[in-house]
Amino acid sequence: MPEGIKNPPLIIWVHGGGWRGGNKSKCYISSIVKHGFALASISYRLTDEAIFPAQIHDCKGAIRWLRANKETYGYSTEKVGVAGASAGGMLAALLGTSGDVKSLEGNTGGNLEYSSRVDAVVDFFGATDFVLRGQNQPSRANAPGSVCYLLFGGPTNKKTELAKLASAVTHVTKDDPPFLVIHGDKDNKVLLDQSLRIQETYKDAKLPLELMIIKNGGHGENKYFTEDIIKKMAEFFLKSLKH
Repeated sequence: MPEGIKNPPLIIWVHGGGWRGGNKSKCYISSIVKHGFALASISYRLTDEAIFPAQIHDCKGAIRWLRANKETYGYSTEKVGVAGASAGGMLAALLGTSGDVKSLEGNTGGNLEYSSRVDAVVDFFGATDFVLRGQNQPSRANAPGSVCYLLFGGPTNKKTELAKLASAVTHVTKDDPPFLVIHGDKDNKVLLDQSLRIQETYKDAKLPLELMIIKNGGHGENKYFTEDIIKKMAEFFLKSLKH
């Protein structure tokens, strides 16, 4: 919670780790609190425990819980922002575009009378189109033991319906929130084409999306979380979450 601010807007962080590792204790954007935001970091079931859509069900359950408990902690949930990196970026993007998708809602944690919708998304190098990933990056999408194979319980090119369901681009509708997408041009774990796809889909839908391409940026480096980028995120959220 930021000091001296009543009912600050809430930002939610979703961690990365290939859906098979990581936890909520690693929150790379904690300094955004200095810009007047409340910040919550959430966890979700990893692939050793459950396959997709358990991960997005858990994220939506966490958002409903945060809305249900806003009076306890003193933040505002009138408008909520979400950010995530890598696997967390994928989940943040999916949270952004799947506000009206019943099959992705789940009932994790209850509080079903509360909304799981978000109002602004910052996606750091997350996958947004798993069908495309199955075509362009088979070693990470289709090979046994690869991150996507574990996420879907089989190769992406065979688990097509699940791959489409997990893709933010599948669910884009006119009422979706603004996006800020940050990706490196030298990322060989999640290819830049994933961020170009959500940019293209948002453009077709005439929705606001800014893509920041980090020159010589690989995957998950500290250069993505400099104070300059945190400040840019804060400006984006301030603009997007104005009541």
